[in-house]
Amino acid sequence: MPKDTSIKSVLIIGSGPIIIGQACEFDYSGSQAARSLREEGIEVSLMNSNPATIMTDPVTADHVYLLPLTVESIIQVLEERQIDAVLPTMGGQTALNLAIEAGKLGVWEKYNTRLIGVDLDAIELAENREAFRQHMIDIGLKVAPSFIANSFLEGKEAAQKIGFPLVIRPSYTLGGTGGGFVHKPEEFDAALRRGLNMSPTHEVLVERAVLGWKEFELELLRDADDNVVIICTVENLDPMGIHTGDSITVAPAMTLSDTAYQQMRDEAIQAMRSLGNFAGGCNIQFSQNPETEELIVIEINPRVSRSSALASKATGYPIAKIAAKLAIGYTLDELKNQITKTTSAYFEPTLDYVIVKMPRWNFEKFLGSDHSLGLQMKSVGEVMGIGRNFLEALQKACQSLENNRMGLGADMKEWIRTSDILERLEKPSEDRIFRLKDALRLGVPEKTIQKLTKIDPWFIKQIKQLVKMEQKLQRFNVPEDITAEFLLELKQVGYSDAQIAWLLRVSEDEVSKHRKNLGIKRTYKMVDTCAAEFEAQTPYFYSTFDYENESIPTNNKKIVVLGAGPNRIGQGIEFDYCCVHGLLAIKEVGHEAIMVNCNPETVSTDFDMADKLYFEPVFWEHLDEILELEKPEGVIVQLGGQTALKLAQKFHEKGIKIIGTSYNDMDLAEDRGEFSDLLKKLDIPYPRYGVADDADQALKIANEVTYPVLVRPSYVLGGQRMRIVINDEELERQVLNIFKHMPDNRVLIDQFLDRAKEAEIDAICDGEEVHIMGIMEHIEPAGIHSGDSSAVLPTYSLSVEAVNKMVEYANKLAKALKIKGLINIQFAIKGDKVYVIEANPRASRTTPFIAKAYKVPYLKIATKIMLGTHKLKDFDIKPQPSGYAIKVPVFSFNKFPNVDKNLGPEMKSTGEEIRFIKDLSDPFFIELDRQRNMYLTR
Repeated sequence: MPKDTSIKSVLIIGSGPIIIGQACEFDYSGSQAARSLREEGIEVSLMNSNPATIMTDPVTADHVYLLPLTVESIIQVLEERQIDAVLPTMGGQTALNLAIEAGKLGVWEKYNTRLIGVDLDAIELAENREAFRQHMIDIGLKVAPSFIANSFLEGKEAAQKIGFPLVIRPSYTLGGTGGGFVHKPEEFDAALRRGLNMSPTHEVLVERAVLGWKEFELELLRDADDNVVIICTVENLDPMGIHTGDSITVAPAMTLSDTAYQQMRDEAIQAMRSLGNFAGGCNIQFSQNPETEELIVIEINPRVSRSSALASKATGYPIAKIAAKLAIGYTLDELKNQITKTTSAYFEPTLDYVIVKMPRWNFEKFLGSDHSLGLQMKSVGEVMGIGRNFLEALQKACQSLENNRMGLGADMKEWIRTSDILERLEKPSEDRIFRLKDALRLGVPEKTIQKLTKIDPWFIKQIKQLVKMEQKLQRFNVPEDITAEFLLELKQVGYSDAQIAWLLRVSEDEVSKHRKNLGIKRTYKMVDTCAAEFEAQTPYFYSTFDYENESIPTNNKKIVVLGAGPNRIGQGIEFDYCCVHGLLAIKEVGHEAIMVNCNPETVSTDFDMADKLYFEPVFWEHLDEILELEKPEGVIVQLGGQTALKLAQKFHEKGIKIIGTSYNDMDLAEDRGEFSDLLKKLDIPYPRYGVADDADQALKIANEVTYPVLVRPSYVLGGQRMRIVINDEELERQVLNIFKHMPDNRVLIDQFLDRAKEAEIDAICDGEEVHIMGIMEHIEPAGIHSGDSSAVLPTYSLSVEAVNKMVEYANKLAKALKIKGLINIQFAIKGDKVYVIEANPRASRTTPFIAKAYKVPYLKIATKIMLGTHKLKDFDIKPQPSGYAIKVPVFSFNKFPNVDKNLGPEMKSTGEEIRFIKDLSDPFFIELDRQRNMYLTR
C-alpha cells in the first residue's frame, strides 16, 4: 500500500523533560521520525517543552512549539496550523497520555485531525492490567496469576488468594513507579497503599511473583497489511524482579533454546496482531521458567518504547524512522533497508556481534536513597558496548560508564570480604555484576552464586573465564613476558591495557607499548544489519581484535567530536544537542565529521548523523587507536561536557591537536588557584578561597576565609560532593568524606556569599571579539546549584550597573583565557558588587536553552569559530527574544521517597523545561519569584 497522500501535515508530540524512566531515547525517536516524514514531503510540526533536545531544534521540524505538554498547547498548535494527523508514539507515555486526554475532550474530532501510528483502544488494553491479562488468556497466551484491586480491601483479598511472594503493579505509571515485590505479609499493607496512591486510576494488579525466572524483550514493527518483523531479541542478564531499565541486557539472546526462541517469536507476533489496528512499533516482554522453559507474557507497549533506541543502535535498523513511514501508510516490503539500500525493511536484522547495555545510576546524588534494585526504575542513563563476544561487549560497557572503571574489575576497586560480597549478590544493587566477579575471584562456587542471584549459569561461567585468565596473567612479572597469543586472547575478551597493567603492577604505557610492538591493534567492524550477507554502505563501526579492518580512512580533512557518554545528573541530553550541532557545522564547512560516543539513547549516535560513527567508550585507549587510524586534524572537546574535557590533558601530552581553546587555557580556568590569580590580575572580584590537600590545611583555610564556606572537590561535575558548612566540625566531616571517595582530588574552600543573587553568561569568543549569547538570572539565590535553580533570560531584577559589570568581566576573561569557542561564566551579586564564581571553557547546560530562546544556531557558530574557518564578524547574529524565557528544573524524587529533597550546591535535577512569558506580571513567574523571596528571608 503506498503512502496516504491525504496526510500533508503531521504534529509530533514530544516526551517533555528528562525524568527517570523517560529519558533522551525519545529525543532520538522523535528526531528520527521528524526527519523520516520530511523526506516524504510532509510538513512537520513538533511540540515539546524540553529545550535541551535536538527534537526541538529548527533543523528537525518545519515548525517547533516549545510549549507545556497540555491540551491547551495542542489546541494552540491546531489553531495555528492545518494539521492532518498527529503522531503521539514518539514521546513515550507522556505523549500518549496527552493524546488520550485530548481525544476524550473531543479535540481531534473538532479539528478534523486523526491519530496515526497508534490505536488508542490497544493502548488502553495494554495499560489496563486486568483487561490485558484477560486478553492474553483469550488468545491462548499465558500470564502470571493475578487479580485487579481498586481498593485496599480488594488488594488484601487478592494477596490472600495468591500468597507470597507477590508483585504490586500500579496501572498507568511510568518506569514501574509505585510497583514492587512483597515477600512478607507484614510488608504488604504499606506497599499496597503506595501502589494505589501512585496509580492515576487508583488501580493495581496484584500478581504472583515469578522471582528468578528469566526475562526477555522483543522489538517488533507492524504495517497496515499486518506484516510483522522482529527487529531484535534482548535478554536481561538479571532475572525477573529487576526493572528492565535497571538490568544489564544482551542482544542477541544468549541462553534461549531454538524451540523457546521460535515459540517466543510466534507468541510475540500473535500478541501484536491481536492488539487493534495500528501500524508502528511494539515492545513485548516475556518471562521464562529456566527449568521448564514455560513462557508467560509480562507486558506489551504498542508504541515506540524506551528500548526501541537501544534495539536500533544494536542492530543498525532505524526503528523510529521506519515506524513513522508505516504510520503514513507504507508497508514494510515497500521500504528499503536504510543501510544496505538493496534489501527491504521487511528483512530482519542479523547480528554477527554481541551488544551489552549497562545502566548508569546516580545514587550519590540522592543521599539516604535505597540502592536496592527492583520493579521501580532508578537508573538515569545507559551505555552500550559492542564486541565479537559477550565478554568483550561487557567489558567495553564497563569502560563506558564514566565511573572510573577500567573494565569488569581488575582495576583497584575489587571487594575482598566474602560476607559483604555474598550479601550484595543476594540483594541486587548497582554494583552486583562487579561483586559477582569478586565472588568468583575469591573462590565462591558457581552454584552458590547462581542460587543467590538467579542469574543464568551461562553468564556466570563466562565471567569465570575472566577470573581464570587473570590468574594465568598474574604468573608473569613484566609485560614483555606475555606471549602474543595470550595477550591477543586477553584483548579479545575486552581487557583494557590499564586492567592488565594493574594486575601486573606496572604502568599502562608499558603494556600498550608491548602490545603495539607485537602488532596487536584494534580493527573496526561495520554494524550493517545483515552480518555481511549483503553489501552495505554505512559509516557505523565498533572495534574488536580481528584480522580484517572494515573502516577505511579517507584522505579528507577530518575532525573528531567526543561525545558525553551516559546520561546522568549534571551532564545530560543538552551536551548531545551540542555534539550534533558540532557535527552539522563540521560538515557544512566541508570537513569529515567523526563521532565517538557510547550512549545508545542519543541522536549523535544515529547511524547517519556523522560522516563516520565509532560506537566506542569515550576512554583513552579506544580513542588513541581511532585517532591513530583516522589521523584527524584535531579533536573537539568543548561540546561533550566534562567527559570530553577531562581527556584534554591526555591529548595535549600526546601531541594531539585540540580544536578551539588550547589545553593550557582550559586548564587555567579549571585550576582554582591559577584562575583566582588571573582574576586578581584582571582586577575582577572573587570570593576568598583556598586549596587544601588534607583536613588540617582545610581547617586553617576555612578560618582565614571565615564561615560559612563552600567545600568541594576539584574537577567534578554537577556540584558532586559540594556542601556549605558553618563550623569546624562540619568542615572536617565533609573534607574527610571527599578524601575517602576521591583520594586523588584536592579540596576547594570558598567564602560563601550568603543571600547573594546568582547569574550566568554564555559567550562565544573568536580570540579577538566576544559575543554575549545570553545573560540569565537565577531565581533561587547563591548556594543552590545552577542546574537546580530556575533561571530567567534576560535578567529581571539586577541593576544596569551589575549587568554591565558582568559583561565587562566576561569580555576580560574570554580574552585573557584566549577562548576560541564557548565559555560559561557564573556570577554572584551581593549588593551592587559582582563576583566571578567560576568559568567553564566549554559548552554549558544552558547553551541549548539560550539558542532555543533566541532562535540563533549558536553551537554551529561556535564550532566554525573553533575550526578557524570563521570569525564572529562573518555571522549576522540576530537574536529573536520573545518576552522572557524561564528555565525550570525537573526532579525525579518520586523514585526515592526517603531522600533529602532540600536543594543546595550539589545538583539533583534530572531535566528541565522552558516556559515563555510576555512580562513579569505572569502568574507563573510571580509564583517562582515568591519562592526566591522565601529563600532570601529564611
